[in-house]
Amino acid sequence: MTTQPPEDPHDGPRPGPAQGPGGDSTERGRAAGANAVRAARASATGARAVARSTARASKATVRVARRASHAEGAGASGLSRLIELHAFNAAGDAAVAISLAGTLFFQVPTGEARGQVALFLAMTMLPFAIVAPLIGPFLDRFSHGRRWAIGSTFAIRAFLCWALATAVTTDSTWLFPCALGVLVSSKAYGITKAAAAPRLKPEGITLVKANGRISLAGVVGAGVAAPFAGLAATFGAEWSLRFAFLVFIVGTILAVLLPRQVDSSVGEERLVLMPGPSASTAPRRTRSLRIPPQVAFALRANCGPRFMSGFLTMFMAFLLRENPIPGWEDKPALLLGVVIGAAGLGNTLGILLASLLKNVNPAITVVLALLADAAMALVAALFYGLIPLAALGLTAGLTQSLAKLSLDSTIQTHVHERVQTSAFARSDTLLQLAWVIGGFVGIVMPLNPRLGLGIGFGLLAAWAIFVLVIKGATRHPHAGAGPMPAGPMPPPGT
Repeated sequence: MTTQPPEDPHDGPRPGPAQGPGGDSTERGRAAGANAVRAARASATGARAVARSTARASKATVRVARRASHAEGAGASGLSRLIELHAFNAAGDAAVAISLAGTLFFQVPTGEARGQVALFLAMTMLPFAIVAPLIGPFLDRFSHGRRWAIGSTFAIRAFLCWALATAVTTDSTWLFPCALGVLVSSKAYGITKAAAAPRLKPEGITLVKANGRISLAGVVGAGVAAPFAGLAATFGAEWSLRFAFLVFIVGTILAVLLPRQVDSSVGEERLVLMPGPSASTAPRRTRSLRIPPQVAFALRANCGPRFMSGFLTMFMAFLLRENPIPGWEDKPALLLGVVIGAAGLGNTLGILLASLLKNVNPAITVVLALLADAAMALVAALFYGLIPLAALGLTAGLTQSLAKLSLDSTIQTHVHERVQTSAFARSDTLLQLAWVIGGFVGIVMPLNPRLGLGIGFGLLAAWAIFVLVIKGATRHPHAGAGPMPAGPMPPPGT
């Protein structure tokens, strides 16, 4: 006989699922709610962890950036403030470029006729045509208010960005004038900043290195701002323009807070007067100022890399679409991206080298840049292919960057502060003209890779010979043309 175990008094009927209509759905709803709560808690925990990590990374990035900007006495001299200001300038300009990239103002369809592209090139000269004859002399006369001049270029861009935010949404006719005003103000900032840099340079580093550090800050600022501007642009171009507005407002404040020595001219060299044959008896207003030979040589040499940059941009844009490299016929845009990307990488490397090298001779640097461009153009013409073209783009970006930094240093060293901004404005205008001429040559060139690159090499080699011959003639002037006496600068307006 089988004996049943005694019943546990605590044992009772097990609770089962709720019975009746809707019982199962109620239980499932409770389970889903519990899962949702757990998921929400996990998401909140993850979000807090990401926020803490981002905050720590941001603080670390700021500490590293400030340590880099303050290195080698830059913090004590005030150069660090100009470095940080330039980062905001580049960030704002990058946001504006991203905002307008999808508008008709900057779009050039791939099927555009060459004549229309040439017209677009001519339009790029407008900001420089305004800056050189008007803004440069104006800033020269008010050099002792340079902090306010720099701040004004930021404030004007902030106002124009706010106006552009409305113009791009309404297709207003003010789109082009406002965008042109932003370009002009950006160029005015560039020449004023270049004139202010020598006054903040710490002892022990060269002007080329100081300029390189400032330019590197611009690359970092643009790189940091671009993702935020791009994210804002996904909601509409007007939002990235409003982001640029905020950046320029901060830049305005930082410009006004620059050290007072930005407005100082203590210790500046006087520009050498080059009087005529009767200078000893001629009144001061009849004397003329001639660009120093060091600056003239550096400027002529810079025209070569700038010409090559414009030539490659336009020539490759048409060549790789109509006559791509064998094996890459279905990827012309990728080929063009490789060349342009290599040029951008070279530009960044040039800035890094200028900021890291301790001793850079500007006169030698501009010559090496010119010769390197000519040599790589010849290599690309003889061995046309993907790697030679990428190497040519890398060399073009590297040499253009180093040559321009050397030119800025030469102007800052040899041109009197009263006319430095005019010198920067006119030099930038000439360099932009060289770029446009290179672009025009690239447009009219036959779409034959070896012929086109060979002609580009020939033009650049001829220009290099011309620059070096002119420099030799300057070193050995004709008899009777002895050194000209130095004298005080004429007062403004004479």
